[in-house]
Amino acid sequence: MTPIQFILNSTFLVSMLGLSMHRTHLISALLCIEGMMLALFMTLTTLFSSTQTAMMASTPIMLLAFSACEAGTGLALLVATSRTHGNDHLQNLNLLQC
Repeated sequence: MTPIQFILNSTFLVSMLGLSMHRTHLISALLCIEGMMLALFMTLTTLFSSTQTAMMASTPIMLLAFSACEAGTGLALLVATSRTHGNDHLQNLNLLQC
């Protein structure tokens, strides 16, 4: 395992650990998910650039586009939640309520 692969894998695992441990605020959960997506993007980019695969070269760009859509949707939910509940604490949200 090269040092770059180790760094990218540990970045993904630290983001996943942060998502599982610090679930107090919605913004911290969104940042951890964004860190996981960026680690996946960098991993796919280094993998496809080292193997010179032309067929799958657009996959990291599509992943980055989905990550941007996810971030926009998450921020819209954050704004809507903070307007209705007054804060972004995940314990105050009841997902079964309409």
